[in-house]
Amino acid sequence: MERIAITPEATKILEQLKEKHGELIFHQSGGCCDGSAPMVFEKGDMYLDDSDVLLGTLNDVNFYMNQDQFEYWKHTHLTVDITEGRGASFSLEIPLGLRFFIHSRLFTEEERVALNQ
Repeated sequence: MERIAITPEATKILEQLKEKHGELIFHQSGGCCDGSAPMVFEKGDMYLDDSDVLLGTLNDVNFYMNQDQFEYWKHTHLTVDITEGRGASFSLEIPLGLRFFIHSRLFTEEERVALNQ
């Protein structure tokens, strides 16, 4: 049972970013404004600590979420997508005129059982 997925369109952009920047991570902080959107950084450019939860891996890119934000989202399956428009963050896709965002849906009862929730 996976908590997170990525669309084919977002995968294409993620692969472009990996070619240009090397190893990457996703992080969603839960802060205000663009902090509540998933951001992608070069691995090592984002300080991670015990307050960050690893939700899964998307095309060899780990996706972390701040534990406070995770408490709000732990009952949902998340799908990373991409759209046109510039966010106001330091995420690597921003210079492309694009931004990552999240689609969410509640887990089914079967999924919750599989996740031991």
